[in-house]
Amino acid sequence: MYKRQADDRAALWAVPDAVAATLTMNETIAAVAPRYRYMSRCVVIGRGYNYATAFETALKLKELTYTIVEPYSSADFLHGPLAMLEPGFPVIVVAPSGVMAGEAVGFIRTLRERQAEVIAISDDADVLAGARVPLALPAAAPEWLSPLTAIVPGQLLALHLAHSRDFDIDAPRAIRKVTETV
Repeated sequence: MYKRQADDRAALWAVPDAVAATLTMNETIAAVAPRYRYMSRCVVIGRGYNYATAFETALKLKELTYTIVEPYSSADFLHGPLAMLEPGFPVIVVAPSGVMAGEAVGFIRTLRERQAEVIAISDDADVLAGARVPLALPAAAPEWLSPLTAIVPGQLLALHLAHSRDFDIDAPRAIRKVTETV
């Protein structure tokens, strides 16, 4: 048990460097964002530990770009929302290496068969190979820590997409810096 704790502690200590490495994706994502300047809707898919990453990515895209974005697990998406897909429909798939990566490969294949435009955030070569726009995470993290790095490309995409639309990211409409509760 002690060895596992030491490994987990070392993995935690490596997170700041992994996030810093992920921030080096900034220029790549800045170059990709204008492609989606006129995107009015999309979905973000995450599974396992990165289910919450899908929700956070969708939230940032909504807040900064005013795009209709819905987060789903891949399992839930296949039970109805799949019908939304039409050629070119953007689907962001967050699938770092780990238990869920293999399932993501099959899911991406289904998306491609329906001519969706897949944007993949991953460090898994097979996941990235299926994407129209592969966003390769430069640093692998243990699956349980992967949301800490996998969220960064989603946040950068929201930032650069907002810039490509000439939106003020420091003053998004309808969001106040101070929330008052009663």
